[in-house]
Amino acid sequence: MTTTFQKRQKEMKRLDKQREKAARRAQRKLDKQSEKENPTGNSGIEHIQLGPQPDPDDPQDGAA
Repeated sequence: MTTTFQKRQKEMKRLDKQREKAARRAQRKLDKQSEKENPTGNSGIEHIQLGPQPDPDDPQDGAA
């Protein structure tokens, strides 16, 4: 008799975990969609300069 109860508990736990996982996936999908619609623009590469880079060891490049 207890094995049936244990099986039922195990099945309920599995279903709960499946629901939580589906909710997390749905939330992640919404987050990705909202990020595409409203990009923050914070990619972390704003400080990079295009073209030739100044030599950090040459004092004249820094003053120019």
